[in-house]
Amino acid sequence: MLKTSVLKASVLKTVVGKTLGWGVIVLMLSTSQGLAHEESDANALPLPQGPVILTITGALDRANVGDEAHFDRAMLKALPQHDIRTDTPWTDQAHDYRGPLMRELLAHVGAQSEHVFVAALNGYDVQIPTDDFVAYDVLLAMESDGKPMPIREYGPLWVLYPFDYHNELLSEKMRFRAVWQVMRIDVL
Repeated sequence: MLKTSVLKASVLKTVVGKTLGWGVIVLMLSTSQGLAHEESDANALPLPQGPVILTITGALDRANVGDEAHFDRAMLKALPQHDIRTDTPWTDQAHDYRGPLMRELLAHVGAQSEHVFVAALNGYDVQIPTDDFVAYDVLLAMESDGKPMPIREYGPLWVLYPFDYHNELLSEKMRFRAVWQVMRIDVL
């Protein structure tokens, strides 16, 4: 009887030890997966609360809807805002424009690419080298003269180059990159 009790205790110790061992492994795995999930959640962009006015797709490190970054007006306004006063080939005088810099917007979503493809509501689209956003303070203009830009006046978003500050921006090639009515940016 003593021998049987010792044998049962030994088997129980082995079973419990292995069970606890597996339990610790499962706990460690679930905790590390939980931490990885929390890290990816911490890296995720918040969800838009209002109507989406910009979608960024492609090679991004941060997203909020699947593998895309969707922005409403408030989310774009929460980014650092910059102002430029410039005339454009399409306006009859200089205006004060405000919005985030394109380079800062792309950095915010973790985009690293040599080109982006910008698409407009009116069907126009163009490929832009991201070097432009480093060489110049290119805005994603959201406001003109302190007011949101309506679609009829190049809004709601306009990839706007500081035309008055750099003569080389007045070339036809550069003018084609100033996309208004922006709705989507694809990071290539």
